[in-house]
Amino acid sequence: MKISAKNNKAYHDYEVLDKVEAGIMLTGAEVKSIRAGRINLADSYATCIQGEMYVHHLHISGYERGGAYTPEPMRRRKLLMHKRQIAFFSNEVERKHLALVPLAIYFKEQWVKVELGLCRGRKNYDKRQKIAEQEAKKRIAQLVKKR
Repeated sequence: MKISAKNNKAYHDYEVLDKVEAGIMLTGAEVKSIRAGRINLADSYATCIQGEMYVHHLHISGYERGGAYTPEPMRRRKLLMHKRQIAFFSNEVERKHLALVPLAIYFKEQWVKVELGLCRGRKNYDKRQKIAEQEAKKRIAQLVKKR
């Protein structure tokens, strides 16, 4: 499994409650751009429109040798999920006011997969508390390493 892009900002801004793997509909040039690492997950999110899941603001740069047809980099892309999964996640988003955020894009064999997270937004004091905990863990690890 080769990870092409990871959304570290999402782990900082959101608390991830649940994760799911989904396929994504892409063109051939987009797949080649992802293999080259020309993808940006920042500020992307997923929504349910008429019983289908779509990811918005997922920036995949154009492929240099793509030819005449190059798709728009910021277009919405359809996610491939089971109907039960779509129903469950869309209901959770509506009922609990959560967000579906792409956490990572990776290759599983030859297929491009998206890891979606069901996330709850963090407040500023939660972010500061998380950073303080991480720094404390780093200090403890350094002290243990020195001894």
